[in-house]
Amino acid sequence: MMTESEKRKILKLIHQEVVPAIGCTEPVAVSLAVAKAAEVLGEVPENIQVFLSTNVLKNAMGVGIPGTGMIGLPIAIALGALIGKSEYQLEVLKDMTPDSLDSGKKMIEEKRICVSLKENTTDKLYIEAVCTKGNNRTRVIIRHQHTNICFIERNKQVLLDKQPGSDERSDEGSVELTLKKVYDFSMEMPLDEIRFILDSGRMNKNAAIESFKHNFGHALGKTLVGKYKKQIMGEGLLSKMLSYTSAACDARMAGAMIPVMSNSGSGNQGLTTTLPVVIYAEENKLPEEKLIRALMLSNLTVIYIKQNLGRLSALCGCVVASTGSSCGITYLMGGDYQEITYAVKNMIANLTGMICDGAKPSCALKVTTSVSTAVFSAMMAMEGKFVTSIEGIIDEDVDQSIRNLTAIGRDSMNETDRLILQIMTCKVTP
Repeated sequence: MMTESEKRKILKLIHQEVVPAIGCTEPVAVSLAVAKAAEVLGEVPENIQVFLSTNVLKNAMGVGIPGTGMIGLPIAIALGALIGKSEYQLEVLKDMTPDSLDSGKKMIEEKRICVSLKENTTDKLYIEAVCTKGNNRTRVIIRHQHTNICFIERNKQVLLDKQPGSDERSDEGSVELTLKKVYDFSMEMPLDEIRFILDSGRMNKNAAIESFKHNFGHALGKTLVGKYKKQIMGEGLLSKMLSYTSAACDARMAGAMIPVMSNSGSGNQGLTTTLPVVIYAEENKLPEEKLIRALMLSNLTVIYIKQNLGRLSALCGCVVASTGSSCGITYLMGGDYQEITYAVKNMIANLTGMICDGAKPSCALKVTTSVSTAVFSAMMAMEGKFVTSIEGIIDEDVDQSIRNLTAIGRDSMNETDRLILQIMTCKVTP
């Protein structure tokens, strides 16, 4: 039985982790650090240096920056210095104008920006921004969470220092979650206290609808509802779940100026966590209460798994996010806690090992693969079928199965991460 104190802490955690974001969160977090450094400097800097952890660099290299038509970090850094407002958090670039974009391009042409890999850091999420003008110099550090500004310095005077220890999971939350706690919270909380989670569904569905009007990225969402829909995909529920989720991802990865509701620092995780659940509930005309509880279950499951995995890893975040949506779908299909544990085990047995090779337009393909697996896992679960503890990394205890997954992604795939970045930075591109 959860205490009232635990419920309050979980509610606070959800509000912290399910937030709006414009653009891919890694380059946007770099913009945020630069914006804060420029604010502390008090003027537009002459030169900007940023030092990034491997995972941040990997996720920021190939993704579109909102509203710019450009890819990569330099324009995100320039705009952070020119028009970024740190109070906007992950919407730091929402005040961009054509004039500021031109100024940002000029800053890049003048070679006033330098991006480097941060040496000797064990942090998966580390961003250090240094802004200088004349004799003035400011330094801002973000660690462990995309909006966690934990160090500010101006001319060697420390203005803020709340850097946590080297274990990035130590400050992830003040409540110890289990899948049963996630389920109980989602089922028992008064509706008026968790109704806000509907905002995630509305915002992310709007992103998908807007994406269908354009040709963002690889336009996978539009392809799934195009000429092959009747011939291959059909008119069914699965087709709509896949097309809406991939369409929203198309827009986000291409740099569309469209806000989405993120989860645990990732917009793609937010999309994958919410849209399949929303589409299933709407198409089956389920009551609002069911949708609220399903969205809460899906989002909180992802937060729980990410607490163990960490913000960034070599394991694709869609694996985690689609596990959440599979739980939500299973609940909407009439499943209870037992069926939900089955769905989680089926997901872990299937998608473990999907690598993250950076944020980019082709993430829509991985999102679509993950959502289809979420549906298949829920279908199996509702038939009482699940991967057993004699198979692979699945344990009898569902929470241990989750820990097995996160240990692989967090620890054993570190060398994979290094090789991925090496391949990305050394290949010849047109």
